[in-house]
Amino acid sequence: MRTRLAAAALLAVTAVWGSTFFLIKDLLDRIPATDFLAVRFAIAFAAMFLLAPQAISRLSPEVRRRSAYAGGIYGVAQILQTVGLGHTDASVSGFITGLYVVATPVLASLAFRQRVSRTVWIAVGLSTVGLAILSLRGFSVGFGESITFVCAILYAVHIIVLSRWSTAADAYAMATIQMGVIAALCLVAAAPGGVTIPHRSDDWIAVVYMALAAGALAMVLQTWAQSQLDAARSALLMTMEPVFAATFAITLGTEGVSWRLLLGGSFVLTAMVLAETSGRSETPVQIPLD
Repeated sequence: MRTRLAAAALLAVTAVWGSTFFLIKDLLDRIPATDFLAVRFAIAFAAMFLLAPQAISRLSPEVRRRSAYAGGIYGVAQILQTVGLGHTDASVSGFITGLYVVATPVLASLAFRQRVSRTVWIAVGLSTVGLAILSLRGFSVGFGESITFVCAILYAVHIIVLSRWSTAADAYAMATIQMGVIAALCLVAAAPGGVTIPHRSDDWIAVVYMALAAGALAMVLQTWAQSQLDAARSALLMTMEPVFAATFAITLGTEGVSWRLLLGGSFVLTAMVLAETSGRSETPVQIPLD
């Protein structure tokens, strides 16, 4: 029951992430990408810390250190993804970033001898094909593609370490520390040119929504959910993000239904169902944390 609730929470996170694509695309016409990230994550961290200022102090030094590592990994990935997006097409960036679904079980298997079932490997393959159908319209390898691939590897590492390090009891405090580290890294990246803040009220509404819903709440839910799920299943659930993004775009009237959405989305949905069926029917392998 708890794993089903965790899967539902992770799907809710991907839905919220998917709802931000059209907001970010519009916002970046007026605000530099690193500045937007700095403002967004700073607001998220401030809100989380003020809501429960004593939470972090209750963590052991080791958990605080691990939370900082996880936040650093995620923060660097965010910056690389943003820089890479400036040197490649958005569709290619989306596909390469989504390759964390392949990297996650591969790295978990190599680094921690974590067994990945045949069903999950099949689901990984289906999900990768689905991402390619949804995203790719031509492909070449250059600077943007290369650093975006590094970003995908870092996202996979973040998923793995959260699945190994997070606990339900520490989820909020760990998420707060991660958010603080991400905000600090983004502020450092934005600082050389000065941080541009939104000037329009609708831009502030969008930034606050992405800070609180897609930032603070999403990080707490992800950290908690991954204390209940293995890394491979978590990565597969997260591949629903482009499907949700396309759904929001269609609902809001900015895009129409296409064969890419229907076919690619069906591959991703099939992969998710396979992974969930496999996860409920197999006994997970317990890996020591140290």
